[in-house]
Amino acid sequence: MDLAAVYAIEKLSFPNPWHVETFLGEIQNRPVSHALVAVHGPEETIVGYIVFWIVRDEAQINNIAVHPDRRGKGFGRGMLAATLEEMKASGIKTVTLEVRESNLTALGLYRSLGFQVVGRRRDYYTNPREDALAMLLRFGP
Repeated sequence: MDLAAVYAIEKLSFPNPWHVETFLGEIQNRPVSHALVAVHGPEETIVGYIVFWIVRDEAQINNIAVHPDRRGKGFGRGMLAATLEEMKASGIKTVTLEVRESNLTALGLYRSLGFQVVGRRRDYYTNPREDALAMLLRFGP
C-alpha cells in the first residue's frame, strides 16, 4: 500500500485525520487488521481505501475514504461492496461501523448496502463534536 497516497486522502477527507503512525499500526496488526486500496486508471492511482478488523466471524470497518476528486463516481460503493462480498464468502456473520450522523452521503451508501442504525455514540467525534451512529450489517438469518 502506498501510505503517502492513503494519508493524503485521509487528510482531505476528515477533520480529525488518523496519524501516519495509526495506519502503520493497523498494517502491522495482522491477522486482525486489513487494509485495501481502490485503484483507477493505467497508472493504478490510489483513489480510496478501507481499513477493517476481522475477529472470528465479526468485522469492524474502522476507516473508509475516497479522494474528494473521485467521489460520486462509484469508487466507494464498489470498494465497500466488494469487501462485504469477500467478508460474507469467508464466513463473516456481522459487520459494524460508526459514522458521523451528519454524513448523509455515507449513511445513504451504508443503508443501501444493508446496514441498519443500531445505536448512537454520544460525542464520539471531535472537531466538530458530534454523535456517531453505530451501524450493523448481518449476513443471513
